[in-house]
Amino acid sequence: MTNELVNSPTARRERTTGSPGMAKRSRFAILSGRQGRRIRESLLAYLFLFPAFLIVGLFGLFPLVFAAYQSSLRGINRILGTYDGLGNYVNAMGQLTYVLGFGAALVLLFLAVRTVWEARKEAAAKKEPFWRWALPGALAGAATLFALGWIFRLLPLLLAIPDQMRSRQRTPEPFDVLMGRAFMDSSVLSLFLLVIGCLVAALVLNIVIQRSYQSMRRLRDYSGIFTGAVAMTGLGIGIGVLTWVELQFRMAEAESAGGLDIWTQVLLIGSGFVLVALSWMLWQSASGRDSNLGTGLRLAGGAMLLVGGWLLIGELPRAIGSGDDVWWNSLAATFFYALGTVPAQLIISLMFAVMLFQDIKGKSFFRMVYFLPYIAPFVGTAAVFKIIFSSRPDGPINAILDIFNISSLRWLNEPSGILNLMGDMNLPGWTAGPSLALIVIMIFGVWTFFGFNTVVFLAGLGNIPRETYEAASIDGATRWSQFRHITLPLLSPTIYFLTLYSVIGTFKAFNHIYVLRTGAALGTTDTASVVIFQMFKRDTRYGYASALAILLLLIIIILTVVNNRIANQRVHYG
Repeated sequence: MTNELVNSPTARRERTTGSPGMAKRSRFAILSGRQGRRIRESLLAYLFLFPAFLIVGLFGLFPLVFAAYQSSLRGINRILGTYDGLGNYVNAMGQLTYVLGFGAALVLLFLAVRTVWEARKEAAAKKEPFWRWALPGALAGAATLFALGWIFRLLPLLLAIPDQMRSRQRTPEPFDVLMGRAFMDSSVLSLFLLVIGCLVAALVLNIVIQRSYQSMRRLRDYSGIFTGAVAMTGLGIGIGVLTWVELQFRMAEAESAGGLDIWTQVLLIGSGFVLVALSWMLWQSASGRDSNLGTGLRLAGGAMLLVGGWLLIGELPRAIGSGDDVWWNSLAATFFYALGTVPAQLIISLMFAVMLFQDIKGKSFFRMVYFLPYIAPFVGTAAVFKIIFSSRPDGPINAILDIFNISSLRWLNEPSGILNLMGDMNLPGWTAGPSLALIVIMIFGVWTFFGFNTVVFLAGLGNIPRETYEAASIDGATRWSQFRHITLPLLSPTIYFLTLYSVIGTFKAFNHIYVLRTGAALGTTDTASVVIFQMFKRDTRYGYASALAILLLLIIIILTVVNNRIANQRVHYG
């Protein structure tokens, strides 16, 4: 009976052609097995994350790309202006733009090479394939660059639609027809097809590579490394070419004398920054030397390079002087505001948090009182502060000063620097320190945000085990020793978070500064965000305002990176 079943026509046909189940498995063999399961899980994860990617891309990344595009346009009272390249950046920062442009291009190229180099060493140490991921990663990176080009090519066509709609006699087509015509433009469509083609090719190659290494339990996907490297390389080359074209245009415009001066400043300042970077590398390498001679030589060489770099960077004031004084003064006011508020509010909030963490009565009440300034409307509280710090002789603060026979101050109307007021000096510009009007705004900032920081510090203090303090007390540690060696190290993640949050917040602060600023302060209280708003709203210079916004974003990113590097060395988790 068994032999008849084995030798039956149906069994023979299944052995020759394969059963339906085997045919189905062979058809989807690429999604079977351990690697197939990982592919299915990845595809499912990306499918669930796609709505989030869409929202972040539409409301987060696209405004940045649009601002970058708008910053390359010149014009007043029009969103769609004349292409001007880096002209808005040159107007803002002067000839320093060329140094920063070439520097950014070199930094991006360096990061691309370093990323690939470090990933290659890691793959070699784990004996994993690395260069096989180069092609799919490069295709994904090319898709990113093509997508950026697609947006930059599509934007002017979309922004021209309102003008076309106004002239109904020339273009009577409805809005949807004009939109479709913009998307179906030959250059726009070709770039879009390149994006889709590169993404599909990268996905197919990625799946094929993963299926070819089924025997490896954990196979790291290095295609993302090449994607980032190709994207950074393309952006670096693009920024370098754009800077070069702008520099050639300015040199031709300034003729021979002006062009030579531009090149001289670019080379001198750029060489100065290179020498400072080399000096930093020598100082860092000095700590790893075994002999005192090697350490001393590296420290001496670093000091010499630092001095040489500083002398070359001495050309920086001239380069900055060719930029927009309003913008540079706003940056100085922003840095003064950050330096005057962030340390003060962190120290005060930490002090109050430590006191409220003790066993005292009314802790909940005090927490609520301290937190009220943060949740109160900024405009209303700023208006109250404006009354308190009135420049009138009978104002609240001036009335208190009169009790101690101190002459009245102009407070929010005082444009003079604090050093000139205190020492009867006549220091120029930012060297006189922040104006008295900006000092008042700093006081308001500290008063507003220290309650929020206090609540966060209280949460951090609650995570420190009490047993640690008890053990330290048994060993004879004083309160100050416990605070210095237990509280501060274990509270460092909270300090890092609040520092990062506060720095970003101070550079973006606008509401209370705009309410408290006065014309009598002569712009000494106008921070970067206020100047950007003024350029956009009052002067309707949309391209210039977009360029200033991009510069402010780059400053915040640089400060965030520096803060993260410091945190890697000083923040202790656990």
